Amino acid sequence: MNPRKINFNPGPGALPLSVLEKARDQLVSYHNTGMSILEMSHRSKEFEEILDGAKRRLRSLLKISEQYDILFLQGGATHQFVMIPLNFASTDRPGAYIITGAWAKKAYKEAKILSRGVVAASTESEKFVRIPKEEEIRVPPNAAYLHITSNNTIFGTQYESFPQTSSVPLIADMSSDIMSREIDVNRFGLIYAGAQKNLGPAGVTVVIVRKDLIQRIDETISTPLRYQTHAAENSLYNTPPTFSIYMVDLYLEWLESYGGVSAMEHTNNNKAQIIYALLDRFPEFYRGTVDEDHRSRMNITFRLPSEELEALFLAESKKSGFVGLKGHRSVGGIRVSLYNAITRNETTKLAEFMKVFCEQHG
Repeated sequence: MNPRKINFNPGPGALPLSVLEKARDQLVSYHNTGMSILEMSHRSKEFEEILDGAKRRLRSLLKISEQYDILFLQGGATHQFVMIPLNFASTDRPGAYIITGAWAKKAYKEAKILSRGVVAASTESEKFVRIPKEEEIRVPPNAAYLHITSNNTIFGTQYESFPQTSSVPLIADMSSDIMSREIDVNRFGLIYAGAQKNLGPAGVTVVIVRKDLIQRIDETISTPLRYQTHAAENSLYNTPPTFSIYMVDLYLEWLESYGGVSAMEHTNNNKAQIIYALLDRFPEFYRGTVDEDHRSRMNITFRLPSEELEALFLAESKKSGFVGLKGHRSVGGIRVSLYNAITRNETTKLAEFMKVFCEQHG
C-alpha cells in the first residue's frame, strides 16, 4: 500500500488511522456475527447497541443533559437549513441569522425562501474577515431563534464566545468545530453538525436539541421533516446511515481514549499556533485573510504574493505528501484544515515545508 497522505481536506476530512484500522478489521464480520455493519439490519440488537453507544459517548463527552435529545439524521447540515425554520419559525416569528460566511448565508437563504428569516448581523460587506461584535447584533423581539455558524470553513473565522440571546433560543451549525473544544451545550436550543469533519465520515448529521423545543412543533409539518418524529423513533423512523453512525461511535471511542474534548482542545490550540506563528513570522509572504481576533483554529486561510506562487505551493506540497490545501473555489488561496484527526506532528511537518518554501521563493 502506498504511504498515507497527510490529509488537510476541509471535508470530508481526515479520520484517525486507528479508527480506520478498527473498521477494516470488523468490516466483513462485525463481532463474529458473520455479517458486516454494511448489510446488518438497523433493527438488529447489534446495531441498536452501536446507536445507543454513540449517543451515550456523545452525551458524556459534551456533558449533554437529559433535557436534550440526540438525533442521527440524513441530508447533511444543508437539510437542517430547511428543517430548522420549518419546525421553529413562522412568518410572524422569523428566525434571526448572523451571516458570517457562505454556509451561514445559505442557511438564511432557505429560511428566507419560506418567508421565515431575517438578518440579525452580517460582515459580508467586509468580505467576512471577522465575526460581528455583540453590539452589532439586532435580534427582533419576535424572533423564534438566533442562528449562527460557529466556524466558517471557507473564510477562516470562528466564534471565540457565543452571542447572548436572553430568552431567544440559540441555534448553531457546528459542522466544522464540534468536538474540537469544550462548549456549554446548555447555552443552545439546538446544535447540528455534519459528521464529516470532526465526528466521522460523511452521511450522518448529529442534532442535539432541547426536548421542550420539539414539543412545541406544529404537527402539520410533513412527518419526515419533524424533529419529534425522529426523537420518538430513536433516529430509526426510516433506515438510518448505519455505517456512518458506526464510524461516529468508533470516532467517539477514540476521542475518549485521547482524553476527551478538553485534551483535544489543548492539542488543537497548539496545532493552530504552529501555523499562525509562521504566518506572523512571514506576513509579507503568507498573508492571513481574517482579523487576528477571529482566527479559526480549524480552518486557517491565507494568500501568497501571487496566484502563480500559490499554484506552485500546492504542487510542491502535494509532492511532499500533503493534500487538501487548496482554498475554496469561491475565494482561492490556501486553506489548512486542522481537524481533530490531524496530529501535532503532521502540523509541524507542514510548518517546516512552509518555512522552506518561503525561504526558497520569498
